Amino acid sequence: MQRAELFLLVALALVFSTAAQAETRQPVDLPAGGLGPAVVALGRQAGVSVGISDPELSALQVKRVRGTMRITEALDRLLKGTGAAYQSVNGFGWRIVRRPLPSKTVPVPSHANQSPVTNVEILPEIIVTASKRDTLLVRYAGSATVLDMGDMPVGSGGGSTATLTARVAGMTSTHLGAGRNRLFIRGIADSSFNGPTQAVVGQYLGETRLNYNAPDPDLRLYDVASIEVLQGPQGTLYGAGSLGGILRIRPVLPQLEEFQAAASTSFAVTAHGDPSGDISAAVNVPLKEGVLAMRAVGYVIREGGYIDNILRGQKNVNRTDIAGGRLALRAEPGSGWTIDLGGTFQSIDSRDSQYVDRNPPRLTRSGPVVEASNNDYALGQFIARKEWDSLVFTSATGIVGQDISETYDATQPGGAPTLFHQRSRISLISSENRLTQTLEDGSSWIAGTSLVRNRYRLNRKFGAVGVAPSIAGIANGIDEATLFGEFTKAITPQVNVTAGGRITHVRLSGAALDAPSALIATAAVFQGRRREAEFLPSVSATYLPVAGLTLFAKYQESFRPGGIVVRNDLIQRYRNDQVSAVEVGLRFGGKHKTGFDGSLSVSRTRWQDIQADLTDLNGLPATSNIGTGRVWSIDAVLGWRPLQGLRVEASGVFADSRLTSTAPTVQLIRAGSNIVPQPGVTVINSNDLPNVARFNGRLSADYFVSLRGGYDLSVSGWVRYVGRSRLGIGPVLGVPQGNYADTSIGMRLSRDRYTAFLNATNLLDAIGNRFAFGSPFTLPHSSQITPLRPRTIRVGMDVRF
Repeated sequence: MQRAELFLLVALALVFSTAAQAETRQPVDLPAGGLGPAVVALGRQAGVSVGISDPELSALQVKRVRGTMRITEALDRLLKGTGAAYQSVNGFGWRIVRRPLPSKTVPVPSHANQSPVTNVEILPEIIVTASKRDTLLVRYAGSATVLDMGDMPVGSGGGSTATLTARVAGMTSTHLGAGRNRLFIRGIADSSFNGPTQAVVGQYLGETRLNYNAPDPDLRLYDVASIEVLQGPQGTLYGAGSLGGILRIRPVLPQLEEFQAAASTSFAVTAHGDPSGDISAAVNVPLKEGVLAMRAVGYVIREGGYIDNILRGQKNVNRTDIAGGRLALRAEPGSGWTIDLGGTFQSIDSRDSQYVDRNPPRLTRSGPVVEASNNDYALGQFIARKEWDSLVFTSATGIVGQDISETYDATQPGGAPTLFHQRSRISLISSENRLTQTLEDGSSWIAGTSLVRNRYRLNRKFGAVGVAPSIAGIANGIDEATLFGEFTKAITPQVNVTAGGRITHVRLSGAALDAPSALIATAAVFQGRRREAEFLPSVSATYLPVAGLTLFAKYQESFRPGGIVVRNDLIQRYRNDQVSAVEVGLRFGGKHKTGFDGSLSVSRTRWQDIQADLTDLNGLPATSNIGTGRVWSIDAVLGWRPLQGLRVEASGVFADSRLTSTAPTVQLIRAGSNIVPQPGVTVINSNDLPNVARFNGRLSADYFVSLRGGYDLSVSGWVRYVGRSRLGIGPVLGVPQGNYADTSIGMRLSRDRYTAFLNATNLLDAIGNRFAFGSPFTLPHSSQITPLRPRTIRVGMDVRF
């Protein structure tokens, strides 16, 4: 990291802080019709939480409310004559309730006025914006996790995607390192490597797609409003690459009416390692009050290393430096239009990899090659939105450029230092245009088009350090054109039925790069273009038999397109894979009420022509279709609020995954069997799908209390268990991993503009085995694990005004 850049961000951080939001006059345009859709529109336009959970209140008819006014004025006008009222929710938002009936006043002794008044904690209903229709969670058909940053453990601000996998039991990932990991949801896990296969989890920043066939960009969670995880498949609304589900990060949007600024910094010490630190700054500036505003955030992070390389005599080699930021402009020129223009950039520089030798000494490995990596990510986005009463048009376009470089140690026992280097360059253009409408009876519909253009180039080198020659790489291109739609019919105030479909036309292209003449001839067979078409139907239903209980059922599909790959010195093609899933479940209670709440879902997924990465005869990773499998999963969450301010939550995911039939190129031979492998096939010794633990679980407790002197105290703690799984398919990759527990505890103290926090992770300083992989070339003759980060204690503060 350049000193000038660090000095500049330090200076910015000392200047800027975040203002506590105050209610201001702002433009609102709420449609006539049902009260429920009008409330959703108010929350979206004003950037506040307004909840309504009573189906009968949601169906009340209201008049249009339009103008520039305070939120309370808009609510007064909206609810006039309806018999409904609103309640303030501890400064966090409002909730729509039935207006209490008048009662007679009964005289009481004067000393009764001295009794303390108990404030009933009522927080607004949760909205699933990733449904693309701002659906209330109580009416969403499927498993969903919606978190604002207040729901995250203490110290999560600025965290990585690992912060989310620690919070959501059903989300897991590989652990190659920052900017190199693959995310998995609901046991839909394909590969431990980064190659041409498309991700199984679709990732979005607001309305814009973040990646296609690239690893998780690991954008840091600064200035984030909320995070949504929808379990998959999600093919109807999100198309290809949503087999496991969707992760949507909603950034804080520019505020048109007020100046805001914020700064944060923290410092951490890690047992057996170097210290870490981060600093960030954010600012919101109205450029034309009520019409145009800018918001910017920047950050610098250093994650100290904790792994020693004994052979090279170096300590704490796996240091990582991260720098990034976002810039956003928002304009509301009038007539119901909202225009958002933004850019995001992040650079991750890891000096070495984070795996170690399984055998002692602790947290060490021996290797002659520096396994550095770098991930440069850039995103530009343009979003336009137009509202006509209940009809809303949204157009979202994103342009992504990503450059990933990775080096692996390929040195064989007794051999000269050898490396494998690959560079992936990805460009992605995505554009979606859609219309949505919520009708007076609570029914709603969505219809839209989507265009995607993705280009992936993989260049590789393999050989002696310093003089490694180029070997064959690949270039894959994918162009998608899609029509999609979904309609929800409110059969009664308690029953909704939804049906939809997505028609996608895909054009695939591929070519060999840096190929020797022997490969060029075989590559010609697979180069050129081919076309494919997919139809992805969906159907779902929700039923609210009583207040606070939702029953749901859903069927949905998704797919990933194929491509070409270099395998055993030949250019080979791999096919599309498809998933279809049936899910039934229930939700009860409300997360922000005293008492119990929770959810339970059971799903069965059929996965055809699974794309997975194997190692070829040269030890190089390559993609192949391995067969058809199925995944049974049970997701459960149980929360308990025994008293106001305290919440205890237990969550767990059980997954049973099997490869039910193998492809002709794959042969299952279990250990100890006398079966002779057929020529030219890949031998696997288990039908378990990779990276799918049988059980993951989490137990947490969060406590909030207001103290004397205007102080607010938050305390949180959690323990998470990750079950045993297998790294991959085959005798080399089929090694065990997982079966460990991680822990954390934190405390936050706030007063006025200032917040201080302290948190500790891996309290037991356990080693664990997050990922049994470091290099595919040394894995056959060495036992590799990726340990937990050793016990780390972090202290920090935020300032806002």
